[in-house]
Amino acid sequence: MARKPNYSFERMERDRADQKKAAEKAAAKAEKRAAARGDKPDEEPQPE
Repeated sequence: MARKPNYSFERMERDRADQKKAAEKAAAKAEKRAAARGDKPDEEPQPE
């Protein structure tokens, strides 16, 4: 006998994968923008 599909779990997994992909894309975009401005997003400014 075949198992009953768990559609809600599959949808949650797809949504989780989409969110991860969107977050990676946003991080790459922010890094690219910061590089274009000459900033380094991960480093704090040096005190003078």
